[in-house]
Amino acid sequence: EKIKTIGDSYMCAGNMPSPDPDHAYKIIKAAMEIQHFVEQHNLSREQKGLEAWEIRIGVHTGPVVAGVVGKKKYAYDIWGSTVNIASRMESNGTPGRVNISAYTHEIIKHRFECSHRGKIYAKNLGELDMYFIEFEKTIADPPVAVVDDKEMYMHMQ
Repeated sequence: EKIKTIGDSYMCAGNMPSPDPDHAYKIIKAAMEIQHFVEQHNLSREQKGLEAWEIRIGVHTGPVVAGVVGKKKYAYDIWGSTVNIASRMESNGTPGRVNISAYTHEIIKHRFECSHRGKIYAKNLGELDMYFIEFEKTIADPPVAVVDDKEMYMHMQ
C-alpha cells in the first residue's frame, strides 16, 4: 500500500492493515517489477535521445507504528526503526538494484538469489549489512524457520 511520497521518494508498506504471511516476497516482487518497468521505459527514452531514469529501491522488514495524523487534512503514516532502516537501504542503495536488509534477506533467501553488498553505515543505527536481489529462484527451498512478531521486534532492538 502506498504510504506517501517525500520529494523523489515513494514509501509503501506490506502486511498492513491486514496480515499477509507472504508480505516480504510480494514487496520484493513489486520492487523487481518496478525496476523492470523503468528499464523498459528507458529503452524508449533512449530512442528519443532522452536521459535514462535511475531509481534505487530499499526494503526492510519489521514492526512499525501506524496511524492517522492531522486535524484538517488526514494522512495515514508509519513510524519506527523499520521505516528508518528501509530508508537507509534506499539512500545507500545502487541505482537499478533492489537493495535489502539482512533481516529481509533471512526471510526471502530461500526464494531469491541474493549477493552480499557489504556493510553500510547508517546514521544513528551503525553498520548494517545490505544485500542485492539478483533473481527469483525457480524452485524455492523450504524456509528454515518461521519468525514470530515478538522475535522480529527483539531482533530490531
